[in-house]
Amino acid sequence: MNHIPRKRFGQNFLHDLYVIERIVAAIAPKPDQHLVEIGPGQCAITQLLVKACRQLDVIEIDRDLAPQVAVRCGHPANLHVHQADALTFDFCALRQTNLLRLVGNLPYNISTPLLFHLLEQADCISDMHVMLQKEVVARMAAAPGTADYGRLTVAIQARCQVEPLFTIGPGAFHPAPKVDSALVRLIPDSTKIQQIHNPAVLNKVLTHAFGMRRKTLRNALKPVADDSILIACDIDPSARAERIPVDRFVALSNRLAINKQQEITS
Repeated sequence: MNHIPRKRFGQNFLHDLYVIERIVAAIAPKPDQHLVEIGPGQCAITQLLVKACRQLDVIEIDRDLAPQVAVRCGHPANLHVHQADALTFDFCALRQTNLLRLVGNLPYNISTPLLFHLLEQADCISDMHVMLQKEVVARMAAAPGTADYGRLTVAIQARCQVEPLFTIGPGAFHPAPKVDSALVRLIPDSTKIQQIHNPAVLNKVLTHAFGMRRKTLRNALKPVADDSILIACDIDPSARAERIPVDRFVALSNRLAINKQQEITS
């Protein structure tokens, strides 16, 4: 089947065999594992993954491509195809015994909201190997005090270990994107996840803190926290958001979550 890549789905299909094999080697699927692939597309990676694991579920939004996945892979019994939108998909519903291992070439146009959706389900995920725009991976792995450090950085690092693996040039895809891509490994940390008392409060803090990067936290966080709360969490109110380590943002959100709960129960 000749498929014309659709811009609205951000489709860029892998075709470079060396890159495909390098990605699968980085994932290193095992016979007893349950893998989930987001956006199998033309099954360049899918065909190798399904041979190496116990079960492979794939999530494909394109109604033309979804029926072709099983065909391209030879109708293996351990392959399950879901014609669905990954942005709203319940990944944890797929879990049986083992934690899930996620793989995906994430469309650039929805990569950030999709990452946040996956983070909400991180407690049922063992690891994620995802291809993203190189600049997005740089933001995910950034250190405090750098230009790349932002809301996505803190949201990811508050829950996961981030390991950038390697860069993938535009020529590995069809059609070729205008930017470099990168493969990154995310390993959810259950201890870190449990330390976040209220994820919605953390997201609210990060949205305010990084909404206007030039503002001091005293001004940026005025709707949610005053100086006394910031100082109690070892945060300088005159600092800007990009200077604050991940654990301080978590501490602040936890303090605000406790205050909010006390207001409700009082």
